[in-house]
Amino acid sequence: MKQITGMTKQEGFRISQMTELTEEGMAVQAEGAVHRVRNLGEVVFVVLRQRDGLIQTVFQKDRFEAAGEIREGCTLKVWGTLRREERAPGGAEIAAEKVLILSSPASPLPLPIDRAVMKASLETRLDHRAVSLRNLRERARFRIQEGLVRGFRDYLYSQGFTEIHTPKIGAKGAEGGANIFKLSYFHKPAVLAQSPQFYKQMMVGVFDRVFETGPVFRAEKHNTRRHLNEYTSLDLEMGYIDSMEDVMGVETEFLRYAMELLNREYSRELELLNCQLPRITSIPALRFDEAKKLVSEVYGRPARAPYDLEPEEESLIGRYGREYLGSDFVFITHYPSKKRPFYAMDDPEDSRYTLSFDLLCRGVEITTGGQRIHDYQMLMKKMEARGMSEEGMEGYLEAFRCGMPPHGGLGIGLERLTVQLLGEDNVREGCLFPRDMGRLTP
Repeated sequence: MKQITGMTKQEGFRISQMTELTEEGMAVQAEGAVHRVRNLGEVVFVVLRQRDGLIQTVFQKDRFEAAGEIREGCTLKVWGTLRREERAPGGAEIAAEKVLILSSPASPLPLPIDRAVMKASLETRLDHRAVSLRNLRERARFRIQEGLVRGFRDYLYSQGFTEIHTPKIGAKGAEGGANIFKLSYFHKPAVLAQSPQFYKQMMVGVFDRVFETGPVFRAEKHNTRRHLNEYTSLDLEMGYIDSMEDVMGVETEFLRYAMELLNREYSRELELLNCQLPRITSIPALRFDEAKKLVSEVYGRPARAPYDLEPEEESLIGRYGREYLGSDFVFITHYPSKKRPFYAMDDPEDSRYTLSFDLLCRGVEITTGGQRIHDYQMLMKKMEARGMSEEGMEGYLEAFRCGMPPHGGLGIGLERLTVQLLGEDNVREGCLFPRDMGRLTP
């Protein structure tokens, strides 16, 4: 009987290790996928791709031909000697002495993945997503996205938050409205979660500070560059706050932490994407009504949609932030009550507005948050005023009936944040496998 004591030690070298070695002629072993083959006759260059980059291997013609059919898409194990070569990726290459083909593709690759920038359309790249993401630049976006999620988790852990995981099938939507995916759950009506809002509020009564990263679903019939029907939300909720500015302060510090983390540990990907991250010392905040008036006066655009910001207005606020405030981020506060969910705390000085906010990043909304109603009677009164039923919300309301602290929170759209930081113009560029009105595969 075998006993498993842990991981088997890997014999091969990672690319990051090999490019740091200084001993010329050192014997190395490496594994990877064939990213590019360049046959110059007597010498054949085979570039291998690993998770941390590219390494060039050099075959003499006879060794290459003896190895069998090596082509793009193969995975190899190569033995050889390491030598410096400034023209090679990473400044080093392997003079191959022995090779083992681990696997071979059954068909040619549908896309040329070895290009610095893929010329294929977004739709083509999404149709062949598992292959297009093998391109270094395409996959670098999702390393940056990893860094954002990592920064979110690390920062919140450092601030005493507890990570939770909430259901994605429920009896009632947290945000209301018509943008709900409905389904039958063992012959009972159910919905896909628009957000973890109810659950994270309930858990403030348990853990004080909670967060979650997970999918949310919106049945919005929008076919735009800004919308997805399934996206990843970075959510937090925190108790014992004095005002919504406590929540805004946490987001400001998270973003500053994340930008520092990305610059420190994801510099290779940032360079590959030619991305300059914003510097964050503070984030300016404008009231909703002031912001609408401001962009109307400065840029000559008539203010419409009295209860919300139109995309063009958000874009102009982003422009104003850059030109006049020196910031890529702008908080917009005190949204009208008519456009905010029932649990949003009304401004005690003017109940037409709420103690809520959005955060715009380079002219696109990436966050919605604010202070919540924590008093049971106040919550019931607002539900009654909106003609809402308690059905499906019994567990949520019980938490408030049994006492809740003052609290607030936010939700950040991960894909939107990713593409705004990277300067992309379509949110689907920041989603591994997008789900929109026309796409259910791959």
